[in-house]
Amino acid sequence: MTMQLGIFAKTFDRETIDENVDAVKQAGLDCVQYNLVCAGLSKLPRSLDPAVCSRIRESHASRGISMPAISATFNILDADQDRLAENLERLRVLAESADALGTRMMTLCTGSRDQENMWRHHPENDTASAWQDMMSSMRKILVIAEGAGVDVGVEPEINNVVSSAQKAHRMLEELASTRVKIVIDGANLITADNIESMSDVLLPSVELLRKNIAIAHAKDVRIEHGKVIHVAPGQGQLDYESYLEALVGGGFDGPLVMHGLTEAEVPESVDYVKTCLVKVTGSTSS
Repeated sequence: MTMQLGIFAKTFDRETIDENVDAVKQAGLDCVQYNLVCAGLSKLPRSLDPAVCSRIRESHASRGISMPAISATFNILDADQDRLAENLERLRVLAESADALGTRMMTLCTGSRDQENMWRHHPENDTASAWQDMMSSMRKILVIAEGAGVDVGVEPEINNVVSSAQKAHRMLEELASTRVKIVIDGANLITADNIESMSDVLLPSVELLRKNIAIAHAKDVRIEHGKVIHVAPGQGQLDYESYLEALVGGGFDGPLVMHGLTEAEVPESVDYVKTCLVKVTGSTSS
């Protein structure tokens, strides 16, 4: 079994589209989770020039770099209803341009009641009202995705409403759409309470979601003074072999996308993840 090894494209800060893709290629990677900031645009632009979309697609295709997904995160629990509506409209623009860009999936998070930082936990994230508001936004997002014929990749995040594999499974059941996929990240499943028994968390979480996992993320996690710190792959405490074994055992054979690292950390992290892949699968994609 072989996984494509990739990275968040924005890890490489370059002046042009081609230079960005060249950096990905030179790092020995196969694919990207793209972000339009790499083309000098907003992540969620008001409009997209078809010529720019073609240039982005061709730049990747000509170098053999695939684009399994494009980042489209915004706080879907935004209390500012005008801003929420604006972001949903911008998401529509991105969805309708996805094919021209060379991808069929947009990645999203399930938001936070924290209005300053969607990646920061808020105690109200665990309330019934937050769940209802999240589902309301997700249903609007699904209308956009279905209309454009693209998938939506949702990532369980400890600081968002969908904070666990169990909540992700509940969301999938309630939405009941083949357009909703899961972006799994082993580091996101680890807390100060379960880090000593992480294999008991990783395996059942992947098993629960395995039919819907489209992309796996690769970052790392450390617990410092009881707090979760995310770091570059290989620089933390995540049991990567257990994580990869859970993915392989669940039948996952898709993109494994690194993030949470600086460009300077890329070579060491690439070597680390490839070594772990060889131990678990016997091969790497490159």
